[in-house]
Amino acid sequence: MNLADTITTTSSTSSSSPPLLTLSPPPIILSPCAACKILRRRCVDKCLLAPYFPPTDPLKFTVAHRVFGASNIIKFLQDLPESHRADAVSSMVYEANARIRDPIYGCAGAICKLQKQVTELQAQLARTRADLLHVQTQHTNFLALLMASSSMQSPPINQSPVDSPNFFYDGDSDNNGALAYGSIWGEDSLWA
Repeated sequence: MNLADTITTTSSTSSSSPPLLTLSPPPIILSPCAACKILRRRCVDKCLLAPYFPPTDPLKFTVAHRVFGASNIIKFLQDLPESHRADAVSSMVYEANARIRDPIYGCAGAICKLQKQVTELQAQLARTRADLLHVQTQHTNFLALLMASSSMQSPPINQSPVDSPNFFYDGDSDNNGALAYGSIWGEDSLWA
């Protein structure tokens, strides 16, 4: 492409105005996807890997390529419908990361470890619930014991003070007409 092709002149109807210069937009240079960059090949417009391995994240393809290989990734993506490819790529990258961390078990090792942790936490939760039930039972028993001991020391609530054996009506009343209570053993009150 030379400069003459990009600059076009337009002539106007009047001879007094100068010709206008218009520039065509600069060509958009797309960088190759991370897969094509790492594989050192030309990235075509319809590159199968470009939507899933953007040039900004080359580590994603590097990890998947190290474990599965580029040809296996391409074959796998070709066999899937386009709507499932993004999920398949994220699964491959996750599995590749797990394989690099644990070459023997990969994702299965992580799953087993998490299942063991869930089992331990469920047992711990069961022990905590049993302890909580035990503490609640102790609290209830303590309150019942406390109520029983306080009812032995004080007069029953449903008896009136006049009928109570600890009090007697002496027939006297104070200025407001209230009853005067005294002890069976004498007139001195414990509360006075």
